[in-house]
Amino acid sequence: IGKRLERVSRMGLSRRRMATVAPPRLFSYEEIKASVQEKHAIESVETAFGMLAKDKVDVPIPMHIGIDESPEAGPGDCHIKGGYIFGTKTWTVKLANVSFYKNLEKGLPPGSGIFVVIDATNGFPLAIFQENRYLTDLRTGAAGAVSVKHFAAKDHTKVCFLGTGMIAGAMARASSEVHKWTEAYCYGLDEKMTQKFCDEMEGQLGFPFKVCKSAEEAVSSSDVIFTQTPASKTVLEYEWLKPHATIIASGSDQSTKNEIPIDVMAKSKMVCDLVRQCSKVGELRTALEAGVMKESDVYAEIGDVVNGKPGREGDELILVDLTGTGAQDAAIGQVAWEVLSKS
Repeated sequence: IGKRLERVSRMGLSRRRMATVAPPRLFSYEEIKASVQEKHAIESVETAFGMLAKDKVDVPIPMHIGIDESPEAGPGDCHIKGGYIFGTKTWTVKLANVSFYKNLEKGLPPGSGIFVVIDATNGFPLAIFQENRYLTDLRTGAAGAVSVKHFAAKDHTKVCFLGTGMIAGAMARASSEVHKWTEAYCYGLDEKMTQKFCDEMEGQLGFPFKVCKSAEEAVSSSDVIFTQTPASKTVLEYEWLKPHATIIASGSDQSTKNEIPIDVMAKSKMVCDLVRQCSKVGELRTALEAGVMKESDVYAEIGDVVNGKPGREGDELILVDLTGTGAQDAAIGQVAWEVLSKS
């Protein structure tokens, strides 16, 4: 009985000690944006892709919550992702709220988000990043930069942006860290918004950005095409593409979206960020459903190429299907904590 009482006493003492664990630190959007930059994101995301391909990342399929429009709420979407990269000191869960377009009428941005970074040694939260999708956009841009690094030839210097919102800016800034662009051709449904995007990017990056009258004009002028729209119908056609084009598609992240025609997928060297995820919510899903491709037709995952498999080998058409993985969130969460915890 005495030993049992001693164990109970130790457990009670342990619980009291656990209650004194420091609460997670809260970092504001302004703090995060001022401290965490593209240079931090690209290397960490590239490493994460390599670890993902080695099956060294625990990354579940994303969770999606649709907020249908009603008199009380919406419309909008919530995406929940996360992951743990083997051997790192933290793991991350991310909640991203997007497409709340009615916010614009209220003077609010259409999206928000938080990252929760957790100590991998004891399971306690270290930080809550009120990043309002800044880190999400940063890691998405980093994935685009890694794709350009491995799949665009050095003399492919003309770039297209279909869709000119926040993700397009993230792609432009991050890819410019790894590749020298000479001209950009841009098309969006809102011409004023597209002009504003072009003016801002040209000012930041120092090369000309042109507003195009059509998607065809933008695509046919370019070597590398970034697509980042919420489209449920395709945004380009095979006949518009240069034979050596690289398409980096990041718009499809749920089963209702589709930017790339199935004939383009079937004729391209297709690369996915994560095949099992792209087959459910990415561009690949549409090709599988149409019966024009099998999962085995995918050339590689990005991480396979990071780990040494050849990327671009000539003048082939390449399509990169980016759905966004929890590995990227874990990577950017880790590097953001490393940067911000020192402040």
